[in-house]
Amino acid sequence: MLPPAVRLVPLGRAPYAELLALQERWLQRLQAGPGAGAPSGTEAGALLVCEPAGPVYTAGLRGGLTAEEVARLRALGAEVRATGRGGLATFHGPGQLLCHPVLDLRRLGLRLRTHVAALEACAVRLCELLGLPGARARPPPYTGVWLGEHKICAIGVRCGRHITSHGLALNCSTDLEWFEHIVPCGLVGTGVTSLSQELQRHFTVDEVMPHFLKAFQETYKCRLISEDSPS
Repeated sequence: MLPPAVRLVPLGRAPYAELLALQERWLQRLQAGPGAGAPSGTEAGALLVCEPAGPVYTAGLRGGLTAEEVARLRALGAEVRATGRGGLATFHGPGQLLCHPVLDLRRLGLRLRTHVAALEACAVRLCELLGLPGARARPPPYTGVWLGEHKICAIGVRCGRHITSHGLALNCSTDLEWFEHIVPCGLVGTGVTSLSQELQRHFTVDEVMPHFLKAFQETYKCRLISEDSPS
């Protein structure tokens, strides 16, 4: 029996707004139900992956940015967007791998908490594949993946009627100075890092992507298919 299929939708380097618009279309497809535009019963949804084309600060359901902070961040040349994901404020930008799985968790046999844990496991496995065995998830209230006191991967998800959206942001060669203008994820006394900083060489998102997709398939026990492939 074949494992569940997930459509791989690579956007390359794309505006954050384009990622959100495509995510919304996939959400509508999955929420439509069988026979109403939803993927076939053998598919669990889609994996949207991209590198942000420009700097964007996002705030989650718990807020995290005042009106004055929004104005200050926009003055730096960044977009600022409110999102429906969990968590507080974070940064997305060039050099970062963004992964938004739009999945019907029932088709994968997962609950929300195990989905979040699976996203963390993907990032940990990726770090291991690239020679960083010290990456770890941390217990609540922390989320994401850490190397010591520095976060390398942020996670924030949304789930309604068993269907997920948003996901993770992993720093490959991100300009970490952008994080200095906020308190990332509301965590005081911690820092951020990247694959390039930890491994002391430049890692592009394109270089990291195959390793991440391998980790995703291993962790979710699924098969990734291209948009034009039969399910």
